[in-house]
Amino acid sequence: NNNNNNNNNKKKKKRVKYDLGLQQNYPEEYEDTSQILDRLVQNWCAPEPVSKPTEPSKSVPYDKGSSSSSSPQPQQTQSRRTSYDVGMGKNPPKMPLIHTQALELGDDTEKSKVLRRALWHEEHYNGGTSEVGDDYDDTYSYAGSFEGGVDSSIPKPRYLYPDIELSVPSRFYSERVDAVWDLLRYEAQRECQKEPLLVSFLHSTILNHRSLESALAFHLANKLSSPAMISTQIQSLVMEALNKSPEFRRSLRADIMAVRDRDPACTCLPDVFLYFKGFHALQTHRVAHYMWNSNRRVLSHYLQSQMSQNFQIDIHPNATLGSGIMLDHGTGIVIGETARVGHNCSILHHVTLGGSGKKGVDRHPKVGDGVLLGAGCSILGNIHIGDGCQIGAGTLVTADLPAHSVAVGVPAKIIGSFVDVTVQPSIDMNQMAGSQEFDKNLATFESEGI
Repeated sequence: NNNNNNNNNKKKKKRVKYDLGLQQNYPEEYEDTSQILDRLVQNWCAPEPVSKPTEPSKSVPYDKGSSSSSSPQPQQTQSRRTSYDVGMGKNPPKMPLIHTQALELGDDTEKSKVLRRALWHEEHYNGGTSEVGDDYDDTYSYAGSFEGGVDSSIPKPRYLYPDIELSVPSRFYSERVDAVWDLLRYEAQRECQKEPLLVSFLHSTILNHRSLESALAFHLANKLSSPAMISTQIQSLVMEALNKSPEFRRSLRADIMAVRDRDPACTCLPDVFLYFKGFHALQTHRVAHYMWNSNRRVLSHYLQSQMSQNFQIDIHPNATLGSGIMLDHGTGIVIGETARVGHNCSILHHVTLGGSGKKGVDRHPKVGDGVLLGAGCSILGNIHIGDGCQIGAGTLVTADLPAHSVAVGVPAKIIGSFVDVTVQPSIDMNQMAGSQEFDKNLATFESEGI
């Protein structure tokens, strides 16, 4: 019997139901709400009364400013609390302040003009009048124009862009002379005057460095860094390649001058150095090529991968490229493992120097000096493109081309050859066959193909 009673009690406890409704959510095992209220009253404990906090014995004096009332003011007493003057214009705290010299943007001082240019485009709001003209002061210094700033004025260099030979001979680059670096820093300083918003960027990438090699290593490291290899590691690799390869250092300067000379959209050397991804990819390849020749193949492949991912240009580390090369736009350029490109060549976007054959075979094109490869052309196989050739856009070349010839079409056909053998189409960048300027140096003849 006792077991039966225990089982019945367990079943009753499991079958507790609730009435859902206003004030009806009490278990049915209670007869009414009075039982619950009695239980709450029994368990309730009244909190002890809290005494009112005592006011401080010393009152804080207040000055209500200009008041018509003649009531006496409370006498001022010493207090640790900061007192305030409550009234019109009397609310600054009574404590020592740090005095600073305010600089109004509306002033006509040189400091105010520079700050205004950094905050908004004043030429637009002034109806086309700008305080920065085309005539610059050769000794102007952005940092030195402020009191306490460092004088970083850069004098006008001895050699400007038209004076520097594109091959960068020894009189323009040696241990004592670096005409390209001097011109780059000078033009970067001028750009600081034109666009104060880029002052910090131009100083960190160009003006704060002591050499062109240091600036390039810093700039490439920031573009090629990844979680797998931080920027300082890549910077040390670039500096290693530059320090141990004199050919690399001279090619670097010739590449900058090549883009500045051949690209009409380029107006100064900082544009090439900072923004042209074809130039960045070319210098990255030179670092990877040095690592490849130093038997550091895995590292060179890593640089190739980063170059392809960041610049959309794929150049195998074993490919050999001369100096004074311009990769115009650059997107989609592919150069294979055994390819070779001569000096002073111009290669436009989506050019392919592809292979034909299996691994371990010399299977890629050999391009001579002064060659112009038009956009989208494909040169396949171990063939030779002679010096001074010009290949039109979209052309497919699968056989050798003689020097100073012009080829177009799919498959490629020779439509003529240059009369003056000293002409380098890569420097002239004239791609309009049939124009008067182009045809005056071209001897045309009929050809069935190559």
